[in-house]
Amino acid sequence: MIYPSIDNLLKKIDSTYTLVTLSAKRARQLQEGNGHLMVEHPRSVKEVGQALEEINAGLLTCKR
Repeated sequence: MIYPSIDNLLKKIDSTYTLVTLSAKRARQLQEGNGHLMVEHPRSVKEVGQALEEINAGLLTCKR
């Protein structure tokens, strides 16, 4: 099972394209060391999963 689920993520971010773009940019920041992890105990080891967990927790949003 994928955590967090796509259904839950799409409740936070209204577009699949925006979700993918936002999580990819955040994962790149984490990978390069340009940002600190906002989730205390992430379930995922990989940066993309950690970015999705931040979105699911409401810590990372997109402003239009």
